[in-house]
Amino acid sequence: MLTFVWTIQVLSSLLLIVLILMHSPKGDGIAGIGNAAQMFSSQKSAEKGLNKLTAIVAGIFTVCVFLLGFGIIK
Repeated sequence: MLTFVWTIQVLSSLLLIVLILMHSPKGDGIAGIGNAAQMFSSQKSAEKGLNKLTAIVAGIFTVCVFLLGFGIIK
């Protein structure tokens, strides 16, 4: 079981790196402070899906880190 969780953690970390690099750059500049740049731009459906997938993979990675870090899985 320990090897399985380690494998899932390594795969999710690599996938998380790739997913984060696939995001479009968000150079809001000074408008990013007051969240004013969000008023004039909308998120496309592909980017919404990418955000959801990134959040799911980040959640899986976080669960694996806690399982291995606290020694729950032996």
